[in-house]
Amino acid sequence: MHVAMVGSGYVGLVSGACFADFGHVVACIDRDSGRVADLRDGRMPIYEPGLEALVAANAKAGRLSFSTDLAASVAKADVVFIAVGTPSRRGDGHADLTFVYDAAREIAAALDGFTVVATKSTVPVGTGDEIERIIREARPDADFAVVSNPEFLREGAAISDFKRPDRIIVGTDDMRAREVMADLYRPLNLNQPPMFYMNRRGSELTKYAANAFLATKITFINEIADLCEKVGANVQDVARGIGLDNRIGSKFLHAGPGYGGSCFPKDTLALIRTGQEAGAPLRIVETVAAANDRRKKSMADRVLAACGGSVTGKTVAILGLAFKPNTDDMREAPSLDIVRGLVSLGARIKAHDPESMAQAKALAPDIEYCEDPYDCAAGADALVIVTEWDAFRALDLGRVKAALREPVVVDLRNIYRSEDMRRRGFRYASIGRP
Repeated sequence: MHVAMVGSGYVGLVSGACFADFGHVVACIDRDSGRVADLRDGRMPIYEPGLEALVAANAKAGRLSFSTDLAASVAKADVVFIAVGTPSRRGDGHADLTFVYDAAREIAAALDGFTVVATKSTVPVGTGDEIERIIREARPDADFAVVSNPEFLREGAAISDFKRPDRIIVGTDDMRAREVMADLYRPLNLNQPPMFYMNRRGSELTKYAANAFLATKITFINEIADLCEKVGANVQDVARGIGLDNRIGSKFLHAGPGYGGSCFPKDTLALIRTGQEAGAPLRIVETVAAANDRRKKSMADRVLAACGGSVTGKTVAILGLAFKPNTDDMREAPSLDIVRGLVSLGARIKAHDPESMAQAKALAPDIEYCEDPYDCAAGADALVIVTEWDAFRALDLGRVKAALREPVVVDLRNIYRSEDMRRRGFRYASIGRP
């Protein structure tokens, strides 16, 4: 099948490369000519494990190409995906659909023969209806169906998630479109992932509901962690105790500094706005978003307490800047709130991250960036672990202690054992543990 992927960012690039790896012929389209040139030369705009090799292999095989020419690619396509950004709209937090609707207008002009237009972008309920209206108005003669096909990709594990999905959701009432989408995903039949068909609005809402629920689990265990600290319990024990209940499950029950990234913050806000506009306010989700925002801002106070109540004139080393491991994504990362909070309290910041420092420098240009964890720790009065990269899980603790001016470690991801750290002479603080 021929696939046109409009948008070559995180979702579009990963999805396009994976569809090409299935054997489809995929053209990834982007307005940014510099990005297209980089992709043709094998340079990735994002860090995602395995992506560079996957793109190179399929480009070499002639199944994956990159272009700024939307019209030519759409005219040949059986399926056109809209995979452009839907950032939070400034002022009200709703999803900004400017890029989605611009793409729909361009697609309309290029349609040739029956074509499925599928939204991979995360969009509010009813967006598919508006896309259909835009295309129908521009091209009354066009033969097409608009489908919702949301992505459920975790940054850092996106290729595996695409090739071994928990489920594939297709929102359409058009039987021809269902057949096309079934053919598109047929290479996954051996893995037998559930393929759920529902109406378009249900599919659009499912994506938001999934992200809001996961954000709720994270926020819930973070608040339980705070309670554990007050009553002398261990949040890791509590999380395991409830996670073994298959009605709850163990995933997303790891206490930490709060959620960030490109999805949960903006999607919870967009869902909140949708509920308000529909007259069905989502009070739980509203509370989750507010609690998470407070939590990220409060993490600097934990470092302050570990440093004896003052960081004025002190140096704090930050390990991990990306919002999670195995990505360079700095969007809404907790590290940004922590850095801003500590700087406002008078601290000097050193930082290291295996992949995201180039992105971080644009957001926090006035801190010192270090080449490795030990350089980062050198001369610091406290070391703060913010992102649980594998490279930080087995540090040479003797070397870390020797590098630090004061043996203070604040572990916001609970990757070390409290008793081990104290036995080695560290003043150690973690999340939700006695």
